[in-house]
Amino acid sequence: MGARVARMFRNFNLENRVHRELSKEKPRLAPRHVGSALSAAGSSGDVETEGPANKKNDPLLNLLKSVYVESTDPAAAETSQHETTGKGSERRALKFSLPGDSYGLVDLTDVPTGKLTIAEALKAMSSHQRQPQTMTAEKIAQDYSLDIKDTKALLEFFIPFQVQIIPPKTENAKQIKAS
Repeated sequence: MGARVARMFRNFNLENRVHRELSKEKPRLAPRHVGSALSAAGSSGDVETEGPANKKNDPLLNLLKSVYVESTDPAAAETSQHETTGKGSERRALKFSLPGDSYGLVDLTDVPTGKLTIAEALKAMSSHQRQPQTMTAEKIAQDYSLDIKDTKALLEFFIPFQVQIIPPKTENAKQIKAS
């Protein structure tokens, strides 16, 4: 029932409204841009479109031919400096490795100076946590051939195994007991 009423209002005097819209004056077109008019005229061979940008300038061409650019990759230059000094090729033997299968990793025998394996990092950090007076950042840096600044940052910001047990709010809630 509601659709019929809506259709009646929609179609009421439809023909007169259509004739009124069609008899209205059509809107004028927007004027063309000057640049597009010139490009359309330039395709027909107009002399005005040929400016100094399209003409050959011999003095500038000779100057361009005299320019020589030599570029080098900064990363390649940096690696070549490390190779010539031998610093990048220095390696040290492993201090600590995990027994058995090392989590599917290739068995390493040595690492570059300034680097640690995961096992060595965990061993150094656990020894620092157990004995902070004897295993200081300087001692760890000396043992593993590390930079002292990096070692201090490692010990300060990387905490691998820190478990916090939050007590329950109610006493009858189940809790894991520490053994």
